[in-house]
Amino acid sequence: MTEPTPIHPDIDAVTRAIEARSRETREAYVALVRGWRRDGPARAGLSAGNLAHAAAACALVEKRQLLGGDWPNLAIVTAYNDMLSAHQPFERFPALIRQAAREVGATAQVAGGVPAMCDGVTQGQAGMELSLFSRDVIAMSAAVALSHDVFDAGLFLGVCDKIVPGLVIAALRFGWLPAVFVPAGPMPSGLPNPEKAKVRQRYAEGQIGREALLEAEAGSYHAPGTCTFYGTANSNQMLMELMGFHLPGTSFVPPNTPLRHALTAAAVERAASLSGRRAGHADERLPAGEMIDARSIVNAIVGLMATGGSTNHALHLPAIAAAAGYRVTLEDFDVVSRVTPLLCRIYPNGPADVNHFHAAGGLGFVVRELLGAGLLQGGARGIAGPIADYAREPFLRDGGGLEWRPAPERSGDRDVLRPANDPFQSDGGLRLVEGPLGRGVAKVSAVKPEHRRVDAPARVFESQHELKRAFEAGELERDFVAVVRFQGPRANGMPELHSLSPPLGALQDRGFRVALVTDGRMSGASGKVPSAIHLCPEAAAGGPLARVRDGDRLRLDTEAGRLEIDVEPETFAARAPARHDPSGSQQGLGRELFALFRQRALDAEHGGGVFDLLSDGGKAS
Repeated sequence: MTEPTPIHPDIDAVTRAIEARSRETREAYVALVRGWRRDGPARAGLSAGNLAHAAAACALVEKRQLLGGDWPNLAIVTAYNDMLSAHQPFERFPALIRQAAREVGATAQVAGGVPAMCDGVTQGQAGMELSLFSRDVIAMSAAVALSHDVFDAGLFLGVCDKIVPGLVIAALRFGWLPAVFVPAGPMPSGLPNPEKAKVRQRYAEGQIGREALLEAEAGSYHAPGTCTFYGTANSNQMLMELMGFHLPGTSFVPPNTPLRHALTAAAVERAASLSGRRAGHADERLPAGEMIDARSIVNAIVGLMATGGSTNHALHLPAIAAAAGYRVTLEDFDVVSRVTPLLCRIYPNGPADVNHFHAAGGLGFVVRELLGAGLLQGGARGIAGPIADYAREPFLRDGGGLEWRPAPERSGDRDVLRPANDPFQSDGGLRLVEGPLGRGVAKVSAVKPEHRRVDAPARVFESQHELKRAFEAGELERDFVAVVRFQGPRANGMPELHSLSPPLGALQDRGFRVALVTDGRMSGASGKVPSAIHLCPEAAAGGPLARVRDGDRLRLDTEAGRLEIDVEPETFAARAPARHDPSGSQQGLGRELFALFRQRALDAEHGGGVFDLLSDGGKAS
């Protein structure tokens, strides 16, 4: 048997640093998890009246087991709605899960639903101001669902941007229960992503009309399943696999196929097994809060860098880690990125989509390569065993039933997927950026080297719509650094600024040196224009972006991780900061209901949410 490759010293150092800085909060978290563990079925602690309510609507077999039997009871927490293409397949899952549970000696109930907004629908619209905060609402909604305290394990149905992070936060706060995440799979490939990007840019430049734009968009997003570019939704699926919440190789199996149905049934069996409650079975009990440790978190960051994943996870992973008692910093991301090679070119980092990536070898190949390079910690645990066993992919046998085979040893398409000894670039492309204007991140994996440094005058905007209007008026035909401020969590909920990509990309293509600096965030589809995003402290909290003026000389060097301003420090500090007018984000589309969220929001470096789970020894503030 081949000896495992020693772990890279920088990966080991980051893991140890997270453990050291989180010792007290992790200990408090583990004490919480162990304090809530049951020696018997969870429902044994209910009164007769409580239990009767829990079983009242069940079929006879399930009711008999819930009231007097010993089958484990599985919670289904679902983000189903049929407006999100990625979540539409979940409509059928509860019935599939209940049947599969009965076949393995378990019961399953839909414990509750959680909201699931489509960022694709709300991009550039006022509703996007609820998007980041929806992650915390999802976590709280899942907590309400699980608070009935009649469940022995959880099955979590979610795919898209804030939904999976919210569900993971809830799963970890109920970390005495095993947690299995059940994906739905991507839609078939449609209009190639580079063609879609060109159409968007031509529309932004006024070369085509809305009818042609709509035809292209509908050709891209056209069927049930996850959108096929490698944005936050598909990055979520990668994270769930590398953190061990999925069965191996399940992330990108298409929806509504025999293999997908078999994998859903297998996920149910695994949840029942991990509960340790099935009579007559030698099952393993593996609570989610003890399965996930610092190695799991670092593995997730490694996977993010190796695949060129979404910058949104610089927000979500610190929030997820905090839910398990760990403190993660931007320095951790930066160190991991610098030693992790980029193995994948999936749009927006290349022309291929996730279906091409999956066909070329997919996550099983990525896991194999990262293990071999000493970058992935194979001893971390997952629901199917150690992460070292995740270099596999599932197949249906001819006679029925599932089997897992070793992932391919060679990429099926080296334009999409490469081995660790011949990567697309030597690092993961996510940088810590810091300087007099604050701290943030930059994603450079999709930015050509010649565009990664920009030195130009600032042009200051206080919304993405202001910038788009200036572009349409022909005011931006020059070198400049766009400063789009008052876009952080406290200002307006930190909406994605993805609609800035077409105009800035068009200006860059015309030969101008352009860059973006913002306390907001870009989409998981952030592209070819150099950007310093998530700047902290944000302008609305007194951050230095509020003192930048039109014409100030800014230098963004995404390679070196520096953001400088050519103004004397004393002069800069003496300026009166611009004042944020919050009126545009206070009313309409329910935004008035989120005023408390905006007031309490943490900064982007700490996740941008409202839960401060690392204060007071791990207790929520």
